[in-house]
Amino acid sequence: MELRQLQYFLKVAQREHVTKAAEELHVAQSAVSRQIHQLEQELGVDLFMQKGRNLQLTPVGQLFRKRVEALLKELDRSVAEVHEFLDPERGEIRIGFPHSLGTHLIPTIVAEFRRYYPNVRFRFKQGTYSSLIKDVLSGEVDLAFISPFPENDGQVAGDIVMTEDLFAILPQNHPLANETEIRLEQLKEEKFVLFSQGYSLRPIVWQACLAAGFKPQIAFEGGETDTIRGLVAAGMGVSLLPETALYQTNPMQPAQVRVVDPAVTRTVGIIHRSDGKLPLVARSFRNFLLTYFRDRQSNTPVGS
Repeated sequence: MELRQLQYFLKVAQREHVTKAAEELHVAQSAVSRQIHQLEQELGVDLFMQKGRNLQLTPVGQLFRKRVEALLKELDRSVAEVHEFLDPERGEIRIGFPHSLGTHLIPTIVAEFRRYYPNVRFRFKQGTYSSLIKDVLSGEVDLAFISPFPENDGQVAGDIVMTEDLFAILPQNHPLANETEIRLEQLKEEKFVLFSQGYSLRPIVWQACLAAGFKPQIAFEGGETDTIRGLVAAGMGVSLLPETALYQTNPMQPAQVRVVDPAVTRTVGIIHRSDGKLPLVARSFRNFLLTYFRDRQSNTPVGS
């Protein structure tokens, strides 16, 4: 079995047509057909069946496609790692992060890093707490920002890079909007705008409300910080958001007030697979992050 056969097979599976696959591969149609035929003979199965003018994978062909995709993906990754070892300043960093960090923090950090490594490429993927851990474990991303930091997960390793306060956000005409600070129990009669199930900020806010002696009444749920802020600004309820999610992105903004009883915080960490070896370029970025946050910890809050 040759690498070329696998590449031809995957292209035909994607295009469902030998002629179209051959055009994309810049080879003769007969060469593609011959390689597919040899592959089927070696495996002793039919990988494709005719469906009109197109080809369709057989059930065993579908199974084989999944394995080939994973194999070629790992091969591409291995080649990329070799190149990164030769020139770690020109590699690609695949990074995941929750939506609440995407408005200001991630762009700020990436821009700062690229001042020193302008040729490094980034591939980004947003996700929820559980999906980010899954992406790290599957190798979909090299590193992931995550909150809260998974203290007892042996499959991932990493560092807490910051702890930040959550602020109450209120409509501008709310009676408490001009207060310097409030107790969380002062919001017990309010309707809350919360993140949907699966987002890590939801249980943080929920548990804080329970600690303050009440169960939050949910008026709306959403999956983006801009949506949460916008609904609150429109008078649809109140909420709690971390400081890094409070940067203005549109003219319609809620009031923000510090919460002191109880103080509500979240940890933010950067994680990677505990049993995996980071590419050099990702390792450089991780070291940069640890220095970046350490240098700012004793000065001003991150993102200020």
